Amino acid sequence: MELGSSGLRRLFQEVARFGAVGGAGLLVNLGVFNLVRAVTDLQVVRASVIATVVAIIFNYLGFRYFTYRDRDKSGRTREMSLFLVFSVIGLVIENGVLYTATYGFGWDSRLQSNIFKFLGIGIATLFRFWSYRTWVFRALPVREPVTGPPVVHGAGRPGRAEQRVP
Repeated sequence: MELGSSGLRRLFQEVARFGAVGGAGLLVNLGVFNLVRAVTDLQVVRASVIATVVAIIFNYLGFRYFTYRDRDKSGRTREMSLFLVFSVIGLVIENGVLYTATYGFGWDSRLQSNIFKFLGIGIATLFRFWSYRTWVFRALPVREPVTGPPVVHGAGRPGRAEQRVP
């Protein structure tokens, strides 16, 4: 990525769009987590995994059609496979933090669970941003402008399709 002002502007716009989708995904994730905990007797980490999966689906749609809408759309199977792989790694990071707090330290009140769920989401988000932009939603290659003299097609000696004009 170029480091000029237009490159920084594009990076800032990408981070802002990623943050908008991620912020909405955070609300989905925490909302589903607390809803599942309120209406079921599932253990904390199981409720969290369900919420994370719902948020992953929500985020894929947001990233594909909003954040990275200008990126290469060929190879959807590859894109979705990589998204799934990196999302599962993010799920493990996110819920590993919650698991450690809950079962390793006994911090399992509703407030503590939400704090460590939020912390896990934050750590996993750093990994997801890097992996999604690097491997899943890759930028199309930048086309360099053609330099040199113009090419006249069909001109010149017989048998030559092109000739450079001085």
